[in-house]
Amino acid sequence: VELKNGETYCGHLVACDSWMNLNLREVICTSRDGTRFWQIRECYLRGNTIKYLRIPDEVLEKVKEDITTRKDKNISARGGAKGAEEGEEGAEDVDEGGDVGAD
Repeated sequence: VELKNGETYCGHLVACDSWMNLNLREVICTSRDGTRFWQIRECYLRGNTIKYLRIPDEVLEKVKEDITTRKDKNISARGGAKGAEEGEEGAEDVDEGGDVGAD
């Protein structure tokens, strides 16, 4: 994770919320000039301070597989079964990009 101030945090992602706030474990923090390093057991990064994330390709592939599995089982991204039958008024579909649209 690179922050807007130039610091970088490399660790294991434990949790992420809808505001992109992150909890990391086993973190190595690097100063913006790259000369100082800190080892941190756990840290919390506020989403509005994040410039970008680097996520390994194998993690992205696993997420794609999970989305496909959920779609095959007719489970929404939030973990529950879809509420309304397809074609009913008020039913919503979630496309692969995560956008919600009314039918």
